[in-house]
Amino acid sequence: MALIVSFPIGTPPQTQQMVLDTGSQLSWVRCHDKARTKLPPSSFDPSLSSSFSVLPCTHPICKPRIPDYTLPTSCDQNRLCHYSYFYADGTLAEGNLVQEKITFSASQTTPPLTLGCARDSSADEGILGMNLGRLSFASQAKITKFSYCVPVRRSPVTATPPGVFYLGVNPNSGGFQFTDLLTFSQSQRMPNLDPLAYTVGMEGIRIGGKQLNISRSVFRPNAGGSGQTMIDSGTEFTFLVEDAYVKVEEEITRLVGSKMKKGFVYGGALDLCTNSDAVEIGRLVGDLVLVLERGVEIVVEKERVFTDVGSGVRCFSIGRSDLLGVASNIIGNIHQQNLWVEYDLANRRVGFGKADCSKAV
Repeated sequence: MALIVSFPIGTPPQTQQMVLDTGSQLSWVRCHDKARTKLPPSSFDPSLSSSFSVLPCTHPICKPRIPDYTLPTSCDQNRLCHYSYFYADGTLAEGNLVQEKITFSASQTTPPLTLGCARDSSADEGILGMNLGRLSFASQAKITKFSYCVPVRRSPVTATPPGVFYLGVNPNSGGFQFTDLLTFSQSQRMPNLDPLAYTVGMEGIRIGGKQLNISRSVFRPNAGGSGQTMIDSGTEFTFLVEDAYVKVEEEITRLVGSKMKKGFVYGGALDLCTNSDAVEIGRLVGDLVLVLERGVEIVVEKERVFTDVGSGVRCFSIGRSDLLGVASNIIGNIHQQNLWVEYDLANRRVGFGKADCSKAV
């Protein structure tokens, strides 16, 4: 499940479908290339925009600084800046770095921002990068707050109502509960730490009212950076590092027992699955609560602790970080449903507020 926003790019604006991703930095769109016939018709056509420009590889932004790009930038045969961006799910996007305006209305237009113009990508939609990096849309457009409300996923997914995405002040924020962002110096080079992610302090996990015996240190980065806990709109499920996951697995197995499907793994990510119906599983397991610093709680109601993955199978909506190939705890968008999530960059905090996101407009 991806959170997709329609973004007006260029002059005049061309509406582009982009995945809202608080876990990545560089925003990019699929660019129209007349030599390629397989690109979707909705791809961005630079020739139709008067504000489009391509960056030469001599431009300062083209310097291959980590962590701006996951792979080093380079010069292509036309002396233009070439980028490649690699994502944890295996998606690769590459093309040229360009500058373009976002045109919300005649009176609301950003200055030219650096974007990727992807000529080659396995994804249909672009990415709206919203992390703390200098090249993210939030940083370049000098946005101090943004928020979204994710509606409860329905099956089939096409029946899921639209959610809401705010840039700037959210009129609902008076009732939000906030937890502080943990910040890291970018000079602290730790191999497994993402210093640009929205990192929060998780305190623990409750299942069915029972506090699991997990040390809070498991949810904080260790000397190598492993163990940070991040809020990520671009990851579907929630993932836990091994020391936390084994405790959760132990409790779920104790509660659900013989109803588990042995040896079944969904999507290479979720390995606690069952054929039992949602009501029965909910009754056995109860609510799931992710407890953050400052007493903030993300409550996942019992009916949604297991998620429908099709063919009558339901899987526990938390997976092993090892299966994803990362060394972090990630709170994915499945556990952000029916919540306002506000990223308050000016005050270095994240807020949560209960909502019916299908009616949040």
